[in-house]
Amino acid sequence: MRLRHIRGAEEAIAESPYVIQEPETYRGRFAELFGNGNPLHIEVGMGKGRFLMELAKENPEINYIGIERYSSVLLRALQKREDMELSNIYFMRVDAKELADIFALGEVERIYLNFSDPWPKDRHAKRRLTSPEFMRVYDRILLQNGTVEFKTDNQELFDWSLASIPEAGWRIDAYTRDLHHSEMAAGNVMTEYEMKFSAMGNPICKLVASR
Repeated sequence: MRLRHIRGAEEAIAESPYVIQEPETYRGRFAELFGNGNPLHIEVGMGKGRFLMELAKENPEINYIGIERYSSVLLRALQKREDMELSNIYFMRVDAKELADIFALGEVERIYLNFSDPWPKDRHAKRRLTSPEFMRVYDRILLQNGTVEFKTDNQELFDWSLASIPEAGWRIDAYTRDLHHSEMAAGNVMTEYEMKFSAMGNPICKLVASR
């Protein structure tokens, strides 16, 4: 994915009080960062952050961390964050491959994967966030009864994920190929991409996985 660089993005991120600058130093003690022992949910590849910030507003009893590797995208989320009165959400600019070095075993209760890059070429399959490689990373940070929730409008990626996740030793607890017209729509919070694709008439797929 090619993104337009925004001048000053790195500097703004480095100076932001909403970005965890050295996340490895909090491994096993993110409760100290938030000042409470509330459950921790993370979104991997949060984009501009609409989804996670809406969840943080609706659920003050849950702590949230948004993970985004692209500075220009994270900057947009920070600009939105500055206008919101929230104490239960922080951001990180890290690669998802590093999550097991950042979070301790069982430190995360839920992982959200929303409209991830499909990496359509077969040789790039291991880069997909629902690949066995990434599921092994999630296995190292989730609570034993923790869950992974995945949404996409890409039917091929969804089909592939329905097969690859069980192959990695996980269980598909629920899934739908038309989220907005299913029982799984209850409490659904839409991402920016979800709003865009839904307006185009694309059905949204969702699955929930656990060990």
